[in-house]
Amino acid sequence: MNKTIGFIGAGKMAEAMINGILESNLIPKENIMASALTNKTIEKINNTYGISTTADNKEVSRFADILILAVKPNLHEKVIEELKNDMKKETIVITIAAGITLEDVERAFAYKIKAIRTMPNTPSLVREGMTVICPNDYINEAEIKEVERLFQCFGKTERLEEKLMDAIPAISGSSPAYVYILIEALADGGVKQGIPRDKAYRLASQAVLGAAKMVLETEIHPGALKDNVCTPGGATIEAVTTLEKKQFRGAVLAAMESCTSKVKSL
Repeated sequence: MNKTIGFIGAGKMAEAMINGILESNLIPKENIMASALTNKTIEKINNTYGISTTADNKEVSRFADILILAVKPNLHEKVIEELKNDMKKETIVITIAAGITLEDVERAFAYKIKAIRTMPNTPSLVREGMTVICPNDYINEAEIKEVERLFQCFGKTERLEEKLMDAIPAISGSSPAYVYILIEALADGGVKQGIPRDKAYRLASQAVLGAAKMVLETEIHPGALKDNVCTPGGATIEAVTTLEKKQFRGAVLAAMESCTSKVKSL
């Protein structure tokens, strides 16, 4: 892809994306630039990935064909005001923060800006990310596909209507955190039974990875896959029964509802 990519902000999510892009070899490191607030972060990103780094957001905005705003939600308006007059006319602006709408972006720029609202997740660091994207009306299909190709460097993409975007953090943006808790709990259970800690983490993690891959690749309903593991009178159905008694599903649903409520309040 013969495009220049700019990152305003170089935190964990931006770093995961940069790593995925470089690992894919889609874009050379010379075509990527990132800005950061501190010299420590600037040096870290430059030394780790070999891309151009700067403390000047305007420098990044002048450089980029695709500009990714990788800053906290409350900083978007300030950052856009700082750089909106220095960008190329055809630059595509991408947000990755929860709660920032396309209308927010368009209002902040105060002109017809090509914008895409996205919600990636941190497994992008190992090229197993999931990114939901929603473009505005000023960007054409070819440009959308180009952005999808970029995000597919570090995972998979889905398009959704913007009215559904506030629900995305709960199901794919924040959900890796829920899974990490599950893996930690499974490992603790293994350690309790005498399995060494490092082996317990590997066993639990591979089981979660394999289960997810079964759903994606077989396209069999998760409930049916669960039933296939539960032999009559066996140990698995005993475990599943305990999870149901402890309201495992209800706890997950409640967590997702609280996550979505927080996103809407941002």
